[in-house]
Amino acid sequence: MEDPSNLPEPERPPARPRRRRRRPRPATPVGASPGTLHADPEAPPTTVAAIGYGHGALVERRPASLADLVALRQTCPNVWVDVTGFRDVAVLQQLGEQFGLHRLALEDLLNVQQRAKVEDFGEHAFLLLRMIDHSPTHETEQFGVFVGPGFVVTFQERPGDCFGLVRKRLADPAGQMARRGSDYLAYALLDAVVDAYFPVVEGLDRRLDEIEESVLAGTTGSGVVQELHGVRRSLLELRRAVWPLREAISSLVRGEGRHFSADVRPYLRDVHDHVVQLLDLLENYRELGGSLLELHLSNVNYRLNEVMKFLTIIATIFIPLTFLVGVYGMNFQWMPELRVWWGYPACLLLMAGIAGFMLWWFRRRGWL
Repeated sequence: MEDPSNLPEPERPPARPRRRRRRPRPATPVGASPGTLHADPEAPPTTVAAIGYGHGALVERRPASLADLVALRQTCPNVWVDVTGFRDVAVLQQLGEQFGLHRLALEDLLNVQQRAKVEDFGEHAFLLLRMIDHSPTHETEQFGVFVGPGFVVTFQERPGDCFGLVRKRLADPAGQMARRGSDYLAYALLDAVVDAYFPVVEGLDRRLDEIEESVLAGTTGSGVVQELHGVRRSLLELRRAVWPLREAISSLVRGEGRHFSADVRPYLRDVHDHVVQLLDLLENYRELGGSLLELHLSNVNYRLNEVMKFLTIIATIFIPLTFLVGVYGMNFQWMPELRVWWGYPACLLLMAGIAGFMLWWFRRRGWL
């Protein structure tokens, strides 16, 4: 007999990607002064990239040192500094000193569970929002934008973003972005962040359509409830990320952000329209997910009731037959099978007639 320990282990089905729980905000010491920066030691390392543009020129530094930033600010009308990773607090402090960034804004930036908001610190504006991650879990990361005269400084939690097209537009000397100021670049970044939500939402919509077809066709498996719950949870988290962004963009449209010129506000209104449209889609799909879950549970209950009705009819038919067999099996002296040969056939025909009559009666009453 073969040793069971030598048998190969059965293959396990591939595990579904689990959503990573968001970490709590870094534990700032109790009683610390406002603006104290405390980074997460598990955060990705900090890298800095810079692009200087204007007057038909484009200069890119990747990675960029503090000296590169100083040189770019002296030679280029506009500078975009893109910072990835929040681990190195010293680098963030140096950037804050170089561009005059407010320490309270930097503190909010490191607390990665902030709501989307817009704040004006006089010398610069600070925008904080959530940027979508196109991974299977659809996580969001914190994205901060500092807008000032001649500079835009962006901060993102981890590598990978949706600004590839924005960088290509900057590289085009004939495009209007190369001729515009820093406020137009900030608008383009906001527009890219908002538009990046739509492919994810459309993917969830397609999945809901597939689930709806399966539910209506009655071919859903046992994992449909878990899948619907995952889709609804993704929609809920996306709504939580986008909902406060509507008020933040609305404040810029009303002209509360002094660092956005009047020429850029019509473009900001377009971003605001996209945010409203995105919220409407998220609400509709979330309600659709709830309706599909209720429909699936109703179908399950309906099938269960059909099975129970069938079993109840079978049991009801056998009740009188069991009674006849019980009485007939007592073998009294006057039982027909003791004297005539047709006793048992007659009993079987009587039971078949009773069963047929009950089936006819159930169908006539509409129970079948």
